[in-house]
Amino acid sequence: MALSRSQKSDKVKKLAAELETSTSAIIGTFTGLTASKDFDLRKTVRAAGGSYHVVKNKLAQKSAEGTKIEAALKGLKGVNSVAYTSGDPVALAKALSTWVKDNSEFTFKLGIVDGKVINVQEISDLANMPGKEELFAKLLFLINAPAQRLATVINATGRDLAVVINQGVEKQKFTGAAPAAQAEAAAPVAEAHAEESAAGEQPSGAAQPENSTASQAGEAAGTAPVEG
Repeated sequence: MALSRSQKSDKVKKLAAELETSTSAIIGTFTGLTASKDFDLRKTVRAAGGSYHVVKNKLAQKSAEGTKIEAALKGLKGVNSVAYTSGDPVALAKALSTWVKDNSEFTFKLGIVDGKVINVQEISDLANMPGKEELFAKLLFLINAPAQRLATVINATGRDLAVVINQGVEKQKFTGAAPAAQAEAAAPVAEAHAEESAAGEQPSGAAQPENSTASQAGEAAGTAPVEG
């Protein structure tokens, strides 16, 4: 059943709204694709974060005007479908390439990534690249690796130092420092004794002049003339 002008317009607007945010697309063609395989293909594309439509060539070209995948949808001929995504183009290429290996009814025509048109071989190359998640995992590993190595070295140094100290204590390698420590501890005690001794001698020395004066006074009194 042919679509009316208004239906075509609505379909163009709907597809254009979806394509507006898309950055990557893969265009394919098919022959004898059953309904069950078509459903399975759509499911595969959705699982990769994309959308899939069988499109009329003029409608596709009209819908893609002003979008990043416009160049891929120009001048199409024959029966065509488009799988597109605003996410990871590698994930989409991987999913489609895997599905096509078991379904020869579908073949690639061309693709587009961020405005650059790619051919069938380049679609295959894209599918063999690591995806964003894999790249992020490798990047995080590279970032964390130096920190992990540094932590390992620091921990190993601490463990080695503890082992050396423990072995030294067991073999009494650190006993030579004891006499010096004892001497330093004994010095304040000796100084205290010396101060106490000096304080005890001073009173006896100071009393001698007082006793000497008293003796002289007595002698003077004993020799004084007696008045008759």
